[in-house]
Amino acid sequence: MARVLTLSRSVHHWRPLWMVTSQPWVRSMSSLEERARAVFAAAVEGVQPDSVVRRGLQRNGNELVVGDHTFNLSNNLHLVGFGKAVLGMAAEAERIVGDHLVRGVISVPHGIQETLQRHGKTNMLLGSSSRIKVMEGAKHNLPDPDAQRSAESIRELVSTLTERDLLLVLISGGGSALLPAPIPPITLQEKQDVTRRLAAAGATIQELNTVRRSLSLLKGGGLAHCAYPAQVVALILSDVIGDPLDLIASGPTVWSKVQPEEVWAILERYDLSASLNSSVKEVLNKTRPQCEGEPKEQPQDPRDHVLNTVIGSNTIALECAGRKARELGLRPVVLSPGVCGDVRAVARLYGLLSRFACSPGKKPPPELEAQILQLGPKVGVQSWDLFRTMKQLGDGREEGWCATCLLAGGEPTVQLTGKGKGGRNQELALRVGLELSGGGKKIPAVFLSGGTDGQDGPTEAAGAVSDGEMEAEAKSQGVDVDSFLSNNDSFTCFSRLSEGRRLLLPGLTGTNVMDVHVMLLPPPSPSEQ
Repeated sequence: MARVLTLSRSVHHWRPLWMVTSQPWVRSMSSLEERARAVFAAAVEGVQPDSVVRRGLQRNGNELVVGDHTFNLSNNLHLVGFGKAVLGMAAEAERIVGDHLVRGVISVPHGIQETLQRHGKTNMLLGSSSRIKVMEGAKHNLPDPDAQRSAESIRELVSTLTERDLLLVLISGGGSALLPAPIPPITLQEKQDVTRRLAAAGATIQELNTVRRSLSLLKGGGLAHCAYPAQVVALILSDVIGDPLDLIASGPTVWSKVQPEEVWAILERYDLSASLNSSVKEVLNKTRPQCEGEPKEQPQDPRDHVLNTVIGSNTIALECAGRKARELGLRPVVLSPGVCGDVRAVARLYGLLSRFACSPGKKPPPELEAQILQLGPKVGVQSWDLFRTMKQLGDGREEGWCATCLLAGGEPTVQLTGKGKGGRNQELALRVGLELSGGGKKIPAVFLSGGTDGQDGPTEAAGAVSDGEMEAEAKSQGVDVDSFLSNNDSFTCFSRLSEGRRLLLPGLTGTNVMDVHVMLLPPPSPSEQ
């Protein structure tokens, strides 16, 4: 296990010092939907790659400082990276240590340079004299031949390093798709077919990454293996719940050994083991190589060779969202940065929480609490987080506080039953909209779910916004929400609904720390108290 340093901060749950606000800048953003969108934008802004790199990477003369660790710089620095946020991370890293940089290669999403240029985000772009080669690939978040060529270039660079070299590795969400290096004789298409079928069957991100590591030359510590004996320093922008280093981008700098029986158990769990391609079975049935060429001598303690540092996460994004919520006259309550599980269960939880917060009277019906606690384990939310959240929501009801901004993050999953176009954020928003619209009484809440990378599935949207009026709005326009959901066609549904007004369309953001959920909960009206 490599040395680990985390620079992420803990969430401080805010207690309000006031009940209402009269500032003009709050009144100017009167729409709950507008405020939800502003809160999401602040979450994304708080984990921009340049700011997180500046926090994690510092210079002291000819020394590189990462937390409590220092490394000598003597024109010995090499840089590689892969992920949706890596272009901006590399640009900032080069500004800090570019005078000692020998060369670099980064693998980034298809079209990101043009998109960032078009959006005026020149601070995330490399200069014309940069020593870092930018290679684009993985269109629509899927490994492709372009990404495989990028991975090969990265492997070639790190395989030539010596003990005097320092390798800076930049990693962010999306790194798995941008670093495909299947172990021969597996082809990229064969490896991609395995992971696609697992995802369609509802496998978790942890299960997907475990299988990816077992089929890859560079994942599961393979990149660090190829770089030995150079010192490796990895700066990581986490897109995985709990920030487990071996799962972020499938852990290319984290020494690990995947047990074959663990991989087979996952494949059997989703009824895929019998239908595997013969080349995949061949690799899974033998000890895999980590790097092509002559075997390298390995250190007795790999921790002396690699330092992994988490410099950004969903937790930090939620902190920034909470600060923006306060600015907008809202009372932020953080549920959890680890929401996961099937979107149907997640949607149900948000529906129950909305009724808990907004139902008439001083106290919600007692059965709501039991239903919420029963659902928590299915969506990755611990009981103590649910108790704390319900207490804060209850305090707001009893003391007459203003609207609450319930915040959460994570990465729910969707079981594919249709062939439509959509993503987990849009499907979650659609299902929460039905929760807010049904149950005998509409809930006057607004819900937003968005991917911080700006891309939800193979669509141009990051997510969508829904509320208690959505179902009636859809019926009045002849949009059958249930039919679209059964076909996993949430993007088409939102596109047709009110000419796409509810879609969240920020474009590629240049960062990625999973998803952010925002639910704005107005207090019960005085007549209902």
